[in-house]
Amino acid sequence: MPKLKTNSGSKKRFTLTGTGKIKRKHAYKSHILTKKTKKQKRNLTHIGLIDAVDVKRVKSLLAI
Repeated sequence: MPKLKTNSGSKKRFTLTGTGKIKRKHAYKSHILTKKTKKQKRNLTHIGLIDAVDVKRVKSLLAI
């Protein structure tokens, strides 16, 4: 069976931790920031983890 290609968009968006969990960044932090409060922007900077139901799908995109 041939090797699977990694999805280029997902390799830019997700990173693996040392324990095998998948990290992600929050959306809505790139532009139109003037109407968002400081608290909202600050909370969007924190890095989150992928939800359990999405792990299988994201791992297949990353060809893990």
